[in-house]
Amino acid sequence: MRKFEKISFEQFKKDFSEFENLKIMYKDLKLPKRKTLNSAGYDFSSPFDFVLHPTEIIKVNTGIKVSMENDDCLMILDRSSAGFKYNIRICNQVGLIDSDYYNNPQNEGHICIALQNEGEKDWIVKRGESFAQGLFTKYLIVDDEEQITNTRTGGIGSTNKEVNK
Repeated sequence: MRKFEKISFEQFKKDFSEFENLKIMYKDLKLPKRKTLNSAGYDFSSPFDFVLHPTEIIKVNTGIKVSMENDDCLMILDRSSAGFKYNIRICNQVGLIDSDYYNNPQNEGHICIALQNEGEKDWIVKRGESFAQGLFTKYLIVDDEEQITNTRTGGIGSTNKEVNK
């Protein structure tokens, strides 16, 4: 089942420790949602105000995790309007959330999105405004793939490390 959820309040406190009023921020978190009947992407809302100045990079902790089918992934993309109007880019071009990222022991599968302002003017995002989007897709594997028994034990970037067998 595909489903967005909030990370636990304990994880939220760790990842948002620089903010005040954490209980209110957590309560007000919005789960990603599609805005129109035929929208493909689920808009992610910012849990806090931020200004991204030209050449700056920011990591936005979303407070959100996602469960999905084993042969699904969630691609994180910039919003068209941010790219067109402000030249905002996702730092890794497309974020890829694997199904086994969900509830990993390192960060519960907390989705964080890194953005860069490659434009010439400030990009101002208010708390609750959409700033990125997620797109679910099925993926295929080769028919003659060797059996994989490794499992994820970490968070962001952990598939590049030695994993449990």
